[in-house]
Amino acid sequence: MLKQIIAERIRREGAISFRDFMEMALYYPEYGYYTSADTEIGCRGDFYTSSHVHPVFGALIGKQIAEMWEVMGKPDSFHIIEMGAGRGFLAHDMLSYLRETEFFDALTYVIVEINPHIKKKQEEQLSGFNKKTQWVSSLTQISPVIGCVFSNELLDAFPVHLISSKGGRINEIYVNIENDEFYEVYKECRPEVINYLSEFGITLPPDYRSEVNLDIKDWLKDAAITLREGFIFTIDYGYPAADYYSPSRTRGTLLCYYRHQVNDNLYQQVGEQDISAHVNFSAVNKWGKEYGFESVGFSSQGTFLVSLRIDEVLQERYAAEESSEPGRNTVSQLVSPAGLGESHRILIQYKGKQKHELGGFSLRNRLNTL
Repeated sequence: MLKQIIAERIRREGAISFRDFMEMALYYPEYGYYTSADTEIGCRGDFYTSSHVHPVFGALIGKQIAEMWEVMGKPDSFHIIEMGAGRGFLAHDMLSYLRETEFFDALTYVIVEINPHIKKKQEEQLSGFNKKTQWVSSLTQISPVIGCVFSNELLDAFPVHLISSKGGRINEIYVNIENDEFYEVYKECRPEVINYLSEFGITLPPDYRSEVNLDIKDWLKDAAITLREGFIFTIDYGYPAADYYSPSRTRGTLLCYYRHQVNDNLYQQVGEQDISAHVNFSAVNKWGKEYGFESVGFSSQGTFLVSLRIDEVLQERYAAEESSEPGRNTVSQLVSPAGLGESHRILIQYKGKQKHELGGFSLRNRLNTL
């Protein structure tokens, strides 16, 4: 159905940018990957995140956010605003950990969710915390608050402009259709894409494809309006700009996930497979400053979790479970350089009266790479 809807738009308007194609494939009402009633995330779905690996991940995220509350002087009201909450496992693990802390009384947990089917599953998962949880469909529905805008693998799902360098010229890739099949065409880059390349000093070598994520800037603007004071806490896979646009990365980072299988066919199973691109953390850092946020720290996930004393939290909260070999192997996925520990990066930004240091960056802070 969605393929036909996109095809009809192209026949009516002409070729559309890849960014618009990706947005429709992921977010078109009822039929997009993230808006469909059939969307599943986790073991039964197309991919899993750190929150599906072990509850200690949520506990440590909660521990870090509790420290944010403390360094801000323990305000009476503090909102955690999670975007892209999936089935609600991470929220559940965070709240379960925080329930035993003094922070819990001040806490309100708000989930931003556009899919009513997913929202229902989240409500079931978090039924034990119904006095602490709220739901909205957009950041703009939240009045300015003190708190933390948190996301785990959200920005990689924002639609991106796809660009190509060939024959000494940089073009933007558009999507057309013929004989009921999508195919790519090359058009002149829109000015904002050219400005982005200039802003980050990006020079593309010949025969090179990559992505430009401009939607992150709009998201940061909304976060700045939502937070009167507080933090943006971003976990995702990505790189500083210099690594993202390395000459060796000739095909960019776009990938599709379908039933736990990875592919690079962007135009198959439209609406049924996830499409994602890595995050340019240099852009998140720079654009955040434009909206009043100073970056506190940037680190790999593994180093961050070790800095928060993952071993101690495991011993305190999950000792019985971790005594088994499968339990230890599961946790290792979160911190291992061969797994999520290195592929995922963490950036925390702050808007407020003074810059704060946080425990998650006590071992290593790589802000200088941004």
